Amino acid sequence: MSFFNNIQFVHPWFFLILPLIIGGFAWLYMRRNTYFPRLSMSTLQGVGDVSTLRSKMGILTPILRFASLIALTIAMARPQAILQEEEVKAEGIDIVLVMDLSSSMLAQDFKPDRLWVSKAVAGDFVKGRKYDRIGLVAFAGEAYTQAPLTTDHSVILDFLNPEAGLQCGRLTDGTAIGMGLATAVNRLEDSKAKSKVVILLTDGENNTGYVKPLSAAEIARKFNVKVYTIGVGTIGDAYAPVTRTASGQFRFGISKVNIDEKLLNEISTMTQGKYFRATNAESLQQIYASIDKLEKTEIDVSILKRYKDKFFPFALIGLLCLFLEMILKYTLLRSIP
Repeated sequence: MSFFNNIQFVHPWFFLILPLIIGGFAWLYMRRNTYFPRLSMSTLQGVGDVSTLRSKMGILTPILRFASLIALTIAMARPQAILQEEEVKAEGIDIVLVMDLSSSMLAQDFKPDRLWVSKAVAGDFVKGRKYDRIGLVAFAGEAYTQAPLTTDHSVILDFLNPEAGLQCGRLTDGTAIGMGLATAVNRLEDSKAKSKVVILLTDGENNTGYVKPLSAAEIARKFNVKVYTIGVGTIGDAYAPVTRTASGQFRFGISKVNIDEKLLNEISTMTQGKYFRATNAESLQQIYASIDKLEKTEIDVSILKRYKDKFFPFALIGLLCLFLEMILKYTLLRSIP
């Protein structure tokens, strides 16, 4: 028998006593007039409003007795906390996510925009890679490491929070695909993992940066880094930022979607990866699901369990209630036969 998933009871059959306790108190309540006979009076006019603290506290003794029996029953059932430890032997995979932060990622062909959906879907992917080290690189007209390789996925998920985290406009605008890929490969260069993977997501064409995309792909191949590339954007036109005001606000208009699919495909082919095109949120989810299947981690998990008894608080509560009931019964609430 389990409670809150990490509490179990060693002797759960003691709970069979609970219906007897509840039934017994219900029976005594219904027959209370037998034990506490009433005095019939022709009128209560003289004493009708008389009420003392002692009379009000009379209900405490049965309540304390009831609470005592319930707590002692739970204690006899012997609750235990299960302290679970996992020994994990995994064929480690190091993954670096490379996210485009150029202004075009605010295009609204994905709802609410491409960046929001890209972060949300990438976050779901990270949640499913429990035993892998994951890093995060951001790029626009330049590139930087947002988070190095780590097993603390909460850090990565903070940056991939759709409502916060990575934002457009913080870097020089542009699309430096080569810079983003080179930065990711640099994070994986010294990795000892059996498999090293880069997932590069962009919605445009390489138009800036001092590292050419194919040169970065050649470096990736040299270090046995597999690159999966994802082109994000609808086919045709999209409502996207076209200019920026002096105050830093983006102005939107209809813009043609231009993704260099030939380049992205070539990068993936060179590194034994694969190129994908996402035209909506659903297809992007399917793409990450496909990559998840292609890059499965081999896991050997040994689960060790330790137990810690938790009956003492219940036993203490039961005895305290019983002790308090006896004190009240033979002092303040004492009845004279």
